[in-house]
Amino acid sequence: MPLALYALTAGAFGIGVTEFVIMGLLLQVSADLHVSIAAAGLLISGYALGVVVGAPVLTVLTAKWPRKTILLALMAIFIAGNAACALAPTYGFLMAARVLTALAHGTFFGVGSVVATGLVADDRKASAIAVMFTGLTVANILGVPLRTWIGQHLGWRATFVAVTLTGLAAFAVIAALVPRDGAAPEASDWRADLAAILRVPVLLGLLTTVLGYAGVFAVFTYIAPMLTRISGFQEPAVAPILLVSGGGLVVGNLLGGRLADRGLLATVFGTLAVLALVLAAMTPGLPSPAAAVVLTGMLGAAGFATVAPLQMWVLSRVQGTSRSLASSFNIAAFNLGNAIGAWAGGMVIDHGPGLTFVPIVAAAFPLAAIGAAALAAGLNRSRRTNPITELNSHVR
Repeated sequence: MPLALYALTAGAFGIGVTEFVIMGLLLQVSADLHVSIAAAGLLISGYALGVVVGAPVLTVLTAKWPRKTILLALMAIFIAGNAACALAPTYGFLMAARVLTALAHGTFFGVGSVVATGLVADDRKASAIAVMFTGLTVANILGVPLRTWIGQHLGWRATFVAVTLTGLAAFAVIAALVPRDGAAPEASDWRADLAAILRVPVLLGLLTTVLGYAGVFAVFTYIAPMLTRISGFQEPAVAPILLVSGGGLVVGNLLGGRLADRGLLATVFGTLAVLALVLAAMTPGLPSPAAAVVLTGMLGAAGFATVAPLQMWVLSRVQGTSRSLASSFNIAAFNLGNAIGAWAGGMVIDHGPGLTFVPIVAAAFPLAAIGAAALAAGLNRSRRTNPITELNSHVR
């Protein structure tokens, strides 16, 4: 893999840290800014909303820019947003800064995915996407715990200072290593690009992503209470167990990319099916502490094994200038799935059969995703279009 690809990984690492680190700082933020924990939790929702809105909007606004310029501009937004978070005098200011930071998220991963596939041979495109997303997985394993520790010992503002410095480092690496576009940017008409994305096969691809990741976050959002209340672990044991999940994220992410390079359609179906099985197994398995640890690691692996295949799946639906917009929409779809999954899990806890049954209910989401992917594949066959051939013809 070329060094430029690891520059994208560095950017993904910084963005991954800022997305998730607030989860470990809710108590400090709520106390310092004199808001409830629930209000502090909305900082996570605000970020997700920023991703959903920012991904398509910024992609359209920067469509005629060289892709390296786009990536550097997005990292500049990321740096400014996190610096504003560190200096936020009020809760409203912090929320606005979080939303500003989130605007860079979807477009960075969307455009970055297109850049990553252009850096490698045709048979390594999914693996290239997986390498870039490794930054996101490493952020969960190392970056978030470290920044949380900084926040707990030096104050939550120090965490955002550290993330800002991470962004500066990522900016420098991208500037030094990512090559400039070899040709002038392709002429782009956002209306035509949007029309291409609103075709049924593309919408079904986006729906597949939403449903698949809703299943992951329906459980992952509530994994800590599951481990303590169902499996019987003490609270100090939760963090080490989540490290097991983090290891699974890395393994599953890279494995999903490699398998997708060998057979995209089979990998989409296979990873979603494995995810459904793991989720279904958690309801009977969580009462056993040993099984709970294994299943938590398997959830991380199965969940992130779907990322590169789903991103490639949507990229294979479109061509030309529409790729960046479609890719960004798919990142927004991941975040929409996160929000839906967290809401659905909460509904099962508050109004359904309870915490124990969240995983088995969550398994319905990836099963529905398989149905959406099967319908998209059927439409694809009816048009006699091979998604791999189409992608290889147009992705560069």
